[in-house]
Amino acid sequence: MVFAHPLPTHGGTMHTKAVYQGTKGLVRAGYAVLRFNFRGVGHSEGSFTGGEGEKEDFRAALDYMRAQFPQLPLWAAGFSFGSWVALETGAADDRVSVLIGISPPWTKLGYDFTRTLQSTKPKFFVQGESDDICPIQDMWKVYGQLPEPKELVVIDAADHLYDGHATEVGDALEDLLCDFTVPSQRSAPPAAAPEGSR
Repeated sequence: MVFAHPLPTHGGTMHTKAVYQGTKGLVRAGYAVLRFNFRGVGHSEGSFTGGEGEKEDFRAALDYMRAQFPQLPLWAAGFSFGSWVALETGAADDRVSVLIGISPPWTKLGYDFTRTLQSTKPKFFVQGESDDICPIQDMWKVYGQLPEPKELVVIDAADHLYDGHATEVGDALEDLLCDFTVPSQRSAPPAAAPEGSR
């Protein structure tokens, strides 16, 4: 699984608490997970492009995980801006079999979710009940339009950054995915591996 972080111009990195805790939950559920910094973040070269370059970064991370774990299915995950990158990139990539979004910016200007809204891949979402940046009302509106299969966990009283609730992001992902396998790939269940970074 490749896990993308929130908007770099607002301080998002692979160390953002919800990303870190989400990754921990996925590792507990038995998944190999790669967190990485988008271009221009931390020690990564380049500069923020507003989406297209970050999608290239995500595809490069998918390529890396495919090379590391060629026998396992690829999944795409992300938080906020990173969820847009992950959902749209994953929906368009035939290698990706599952999409995971934490607080997607469904109605924010400049974010087009056309591919996600058309995707019949399994989709899992985590949303904060008190998110003032990506409101839960937007999640409910769009969630109803998404093709099955799909699941959503709402974290009570959590704001956009999940302040005081970051561990619940990991718990929610672990609960959602600990027993899940893609129907056509039951013979190749996920294998545990430490989280990675680049």
